[in-house]
Amino acid sequence: MATLHLICGLPGAGKTTLALELEQRVRAIRLTPDDWITGLLGPHPPQEALDAARDPTEALQWELATRLLALGIDVILDFGFWSRDERELYRARASALGADSIVHFVDEPLDVLHARLIARQRDRPPNTFVVTPEQLDHWSTLFQRPNADELIPRSGS
Repeated sequence: MATLHLICGLPGAGKTTLALELEQRVRAIRLTPDDWITGLLGPHPPQEALDAARDPTEALQWELATRLLALGIDVILDFGFWSRDERELYRARASALGADSIVHFVDEPLDVLHARLIARQRDRPPNTFVVTPEQLDHWSTLFQRPNADELIPRSGS
């Protein structure tokens, strides 16, 4: 049975690092929107273009994920999953396909996130975008931390 892995956390928490490690460990297909967006728009798209590309990119990646899960291939979605509703939606979708699901929560204090993002902006790795301190502060107020029940793996059967 395939497993859908949801990578949850704020920018700078280490989501993509975890997704890359998980991809090797569980032999899964990793889908990270930033990889596709930079492939389409280049490494430094304007904020408006970046914002406009995110939802359609995630929708296309989900279409691919559904096919992979149906074929019995594990999938890692490195979307951030900031809200409980979004996490529950994707878990329900996985279950409807007969796939298991796991939420992987990458948690770091806000001051650590700020420091990491400042360092990342100095020497930007490929497929990353600038995140301002103001954006991070705002996004941290929108983020809903997963509770203990959400972190329990779920069976799709």
